Amino acid sequence: MGTYARPDFRLAPQPTAESAAFWTGGERGELLISKCSDCGHFFHPPGPVCFRCRSRNVGPEATSGRGVVAAYTINQQQWLPGLPPPYVVAMIELAEDRDVRVTSSVVAVDPADLVVGLEVEVFFEEWGEGEDRVWIPLFRPVGINDQGATA
Repeated sequence: MGTYARPDFRLAPQPTAESAAFWTGGERGELLISKCSDCGHFFHPPGPVCFRCRSRNVGPEATSGRGVVAAYTINQQQWLPGLPPPYVVAMIELAEDRDVRVTSSVVAVDPADLVVGLEVEVFFEEWGEGEDRVWIPLFRPVGINDQGATA
């Protein structure tokens, strides 16, 4: 397994009314994903209406924060200062609903060891200040701590 060091820079999102819970749930260690109270399905990205049944009876709900890597790419180009390559961008299939995928980074793993189906869990990096603070969900192999060591 690889190690992980927090980068010097990340582009922080600007949450909308629908996405605010997703970007701030990490303050409490929760990966909040929209769920429809009528049909019972999770969905992401968040929105005001369930795309499956068209209900407006939706809201954020805490998930386990666990899932598997469904697809990934290893970026070798340095597009942003302070975020050196290589880094992994992946689609994480959530344990609660296999149809729900979150795009994020997978860290604390050597990119050569990354495989589709790898079990991962969420952790959060806090970025910004004051009202602009967000908690970006990142994923690492199950059983690895923030520094990449086996927990």
